[in-house]
Amino acid sequence: MSRILLVGTVTLDLVFGLEHYPQPDEEMRASSLRTCRGGNAANTAVVLAGLGHSPEFLGVLADVPETAVIERDFTNHGVEFEHCPRLPGHPPTSSIYLAGPQRSIVHYRDLPELAADQFSALDLGQYDWLHFEGRNVEQVALMVAHAHTNFPELPVSLELEKARDGIERLFGVAQLLLCSRGFARHYGFDSAQEFLPWMQGHAPQADVVVAWGESGAYGIDGAQSICHAPAQPPSQVRDTLGAGDTFNAGVINARLQAQTLNNVLEQACRLAGRKCGVYGFDF
Repeated sequence: MSRILLVGTVTLDLVFGLEHYPQPDEEMRASSLRTCRGGNAANTAVVLAGLGHSPEFLGVLADVPETAVIERDFTNHGVEFEHCPRLPGHPPTSSIYLAGPQRSIVHYRDLPELAADQFSALDLGQYDWLHFEGRNVEQVALMVAHAHTNFPELPVSLELEKARDGIERLFGVAQLLLCSRGFARHYGFDSAQEFLPWMQGHAPQADVVVAWGESGAYGIDGAQSICHAPAQPPSQVRDTLGAGDTFNAGVINARLQAQTLNNVLEQACRLAGRKCGVYGFDF
């Protein structure tokens, strides 16, 4: 069991199941509705807890009754959140519309992001691993600088899902970069084999992993050798929400076990495939 601190956002998700994708101006009934906890780092924390680790989520929570949905989910899955600051406002909310393989997501956020001074108030000596969402760039840069200065042996991973303004500033801060296919395509790359050497050229200190959907996942290490693991989809795909966050949890779990990069990718793809076969994160 490892103590893992995950820094990012947690959301209140309203997941609507639809019989077909709506046309403009169409009014229709949803076939199902789930109200649940979401958010990249929060999802990854829940999966890590299921793998036997002791994760703690750190992010801003809304000081309103609706946050109880988030709190119950964390508690039920064994994710700590006691150091989260609480502020007035609405929980970050995502309305998610699912129609077979198609989905649309509408986000609403009015809470501020976590500030670096709220992060630095923690005793990082109690953790074995730090994981950050690649957002809130200026503050995350300060957080990682604080960790490197005071706890230089503490491993750091960084999720690069979206190419946010100034995100290049964070390329050099982590030993492990977890990239999305959309992130690679933003920089003009249509293949992982072309993206990974470019990315490692900008982050020579890091191992770089990129999930590439149905093609599986690819990674590159310090020896600049590219590894690949095929996707492992379930016999029936039921819910792909959070599959990427589950993949990230699988990578972190395997790295904590000092697995080779090939094994890291294989285990993470297997775990993400299992998640796609169930609704939610109880798998």
